[in-house]
Amino acid sequence: MKVVVLYGGISGEREVSLSTGKGVINALQKKGHDVIGIDFHPDKIKELTELDADIVFIGLHGKFGEDGRIQGLLDMLNMPYVGSGVLASALAMDKSKAKQIFEQNGIPVAKGKTYYRDKLKDIASLKEEITESFPLPFVIKPNQEGSTLGLHIVNELEKLEEAIYQAFEHDQAILLEEYVKGKELTVAVWGQKGQESAFPVIEIVPKNEYYDYESKYTEGGSDHIIPANIDETVTSLIQQYAVKAHQLLGCETYSRVDFILNELGEPIILEVNTLPGMTPTSLFPDAAKAVGISYEEMIEKFIKISLQQ
Repeated sequence: MKVVVLYGGISGEREVSLSTGKGVINALQKKGHDVIGIDFHPDKIKELTELDADIVFIGLHGKFGEDGRIQGLLDMLNMPYVGSGVLASALAMDKSKAKQIFEQNGIPVAKGKTYYRDKLKDIASLKEEITESFPLPFVIKPNQEGSTLGLHIVNELEKLEEAIYQAFEHDQAILLEEYVKGKELTVAVWGQKGQESAFPVIEIVPKNEYYDYESKYTEGGSDHIIPANIDETVTSLIQQYAVKAHQLLGCETYSRVDFILNELGEPIILEVNTLPGMTPTSLFPDAAKAVGISYEEMIEKFIKISLQQ
């Protein structure tokens, strides 16, 4: 087939997307497809309107790629693409909205609150409200961003103001959550709509204090334990939650769902990634490899599932 791979982009996750794009292009070429790679930029939308391809593989991450905007454009062009549509992409990207959906449907979430820049009186009143509502430590992060960009774990009140400013640099809304200590877990999900299944649960052991950008994308930045060191009952529950979260948001083809297993042994959902990384250090390819599926086979399967939806 003739496959267009969109990668790069202009979000804070551009470097990750470049690596994802390279991996996807190589895999598709090895499978015999005619591949066109496009380093996407919103100023070059005309390129997409003139495409002649069987399907588009979206290798973009973050804003203008994972948030539903590029999906909407491709829908208007009547161009098939791999992955979730506009609504699921937008909902998953909006952590606050996604959390509401999860909580209303029985998937445990961390206590949190969203603050919007245009509704703030001033930073001083925001700091006061936060310190009255959340005991230390707590997490501050942009509401719509990925790869832990702009995320801070605040252990000292002296660092609160800087964390607020840095989170607002990435988004007009920030999400404040209680800090949940425990095991970092993630679950890859794939399949035709309504028939999705979960891969083995992966336990992530970061070399840094927490699973930050460096831990995610630096070779050797974290260890991936597959399957995770948790009992079968908890494993099954987390896999069920992962598939349920994927379906609740209306995701398609594939996603990766992140959790924290707290010190009481309870899984707390963090977010759903509709376009998870496909770099050499990424988690979804590791999950596939653990069940005997090569990187190339995995990418090919994404194409087949998407065309059968």
